[in-house]
Amino acid sequence: MKRLFRKYHRAIALITAIPIFLTVVTGMAVTFIREWGINLGLTPSWLLKLHTGEVFHLEAIYPILNGVGLIGLLVTGLSMSGMFGRKPRKHIPD
Repeated sequence: MKRLFRKYHRAIALITAIPIFLTVVTGMAVTFIREWGINLGLTPSWLLKLHTGEVFHLEAIYPILNGVGLIGLLVTGLSMSGMFGRKPRKHIPD
């Protein structure tokens, strides 16, 4: 079972790595520009368009795909961790 989840986890990670990375970096960059006044040479409005997928005309589905991808990574990652496995029975001495 772990092998199957590892296979799915790897596939989901490969598919979602770039969009999630792009979302994280652009969100941080907007914060740097707006809150800290750091000039990165990009406008916050353009970064937000990139952040929401509007640049690629995917604004309606981009956040949903990111969310589904992250949930998939969480489910497969936690299942592989063994956190929710069966607990061993305690041996009661006679």
